Amino acid sequence: MSTNLTPAYLRLHESGELARRADAALAHLKRCDLCANGCHVNRLLSTKGAVCRTGERAVVYSCGPHHGEERPLVGRSGSGTIFFSWCNLRCVFCQNWEISRKGQGREVDAEELAGMMLELQEMGCHNINFVTPSHVVAQILAAVSLAAGQGLRLPLVFNSGGYDSPEALALLDGVVDIYMPDMKFADSLIARKYLGVGDYAEVNRAAVREMHRQVGDLVQDEAGVALRGLLIRHLVLPENLAGTDRILAFIAREISPDTYLNLMDQYRPCYRADEFPPLNRRPTRAEYRAARDLAKEYGLHRLDRP
Repeated sequence: MSTNLTPAYLRLHESGELARRADAALAHLKRCDLCANGCHVNRLLSTKGAVCRTGERAVVYSCGPHHGEERPLVGRSGSGTIFFSWCNLRCVFCQNWEISRKGQGREVDAEELAGMMLELQEMGCHNINFVTPSHVVAQILAAVSLAAGQGLRLPLVFNSGGYDSPEALALLDGVVDIYMPDMKFADSLIARKYLGVGDYAEVNRAAVREMHRQVGDLVQDEAGVALRGLLIRHLVLPENLAGTDRILAFIAREISPDTYLNLMDQYRPCYRADEFPPLNRRPTRAEYRAARDLAKEYGLHRLDRP
């Protein structure tokens, strides 16, 4: 436990490096590789990302304190979530498909996005939680650079689907305090059918390794609130479709047995899931219980409450 960690981006802001990172990220948008799709579209023009459908400005669906996230993020006062519209994946079972596929929300510039962060801080939130941020890394960096100069002092959470590029993670190194990626599938051949990308597992494992290298295992204060580190989410699917056993083994053996893990039991058929058995049903209690038992067998002892 610790209470002495300063948000990482403040040091970069003081040195001028944060502003340089924001400028570098903006340059990436001219031939965008800021998510693992690498579509190389010039997002500064009218053309939008081939998958993410987002141009120069981020689209925000909602902004506010959230009390339904993991316990270390929520604390007493909630996690300050900024929920971005669109996505760099095409999950056929997406529970927020109206936002990720239809793009519900409104465009905001860097100044307005920075203002949202400062407002969440004034509301007493424990952190700024960027939800579905992989396709708006440049926009986030520009806004954080502005907000830091206006008094932002909260830890930053990068809450992604885990399909993140090395280029984006290099820009975020020393900026993000808390990474919270999904690990959706252990096998890319299986994932292709359900996520719309052909290399998810390889990209995901590399991203999680790099995230852990940057921030390490989760550090919490005396009240249990997260200050810095890695949290991983894994959604248990019917019939071990996601390869839960392989993902748990990877986390325990190649990341850390001290990894904070949310082994989620909330899967339900949404969007087009009925077209893809066995995703047309929820996991049984026995399937979920087996996943938690296996996590404990691998020595993963920091499990979030189901």
